[in-house]
Amino acid sequence: MESVAAALRVRVPATASESKAARLEGLQDDGLIMAFVLPSGEVDEFVAGLKPERPLGLRAEPLARSTNPSTPFSHLGVPEPDLLPGVREGQVCAPCEEGLDWLKVAVARVDDRTSRVYLIGAD
Repeated sequence: MESVAAALRVRVPATASESKAARLEGLQDDGLIMAFVLPSGEVDEFVAGLKPERPLGLRAEPLARSTNPSTPFSHLGVPEPDLLPGVREGQVCAPCEEGLDWLKVAVARVDDRTSRVYLIGAD
């Protein structure tokens, strides 16, 4: 978990639960995926700390299929954000600093009090 967080240049909040991460080795770049659950009231502050290029957009409907098969969150035992409705998502950086090629974030509501944060990157 810590090595993926370091590669993504992300500090996981102390209040995060259900934290999971993986490095998926690729031919040219490695896929980096991380997911954790935060109290919904803390999500906007966490996302703002990532300094996304633009405000997150809302995708109301699930995509017909996952658009990023190289970084499957099902590998971590969590739902794929592409297949969920009501997901806020956006690009954080591309290119990023220090060997990180790109980073995206997605946020999906889990229940009335919590949301799952998804981070997807490549190095």
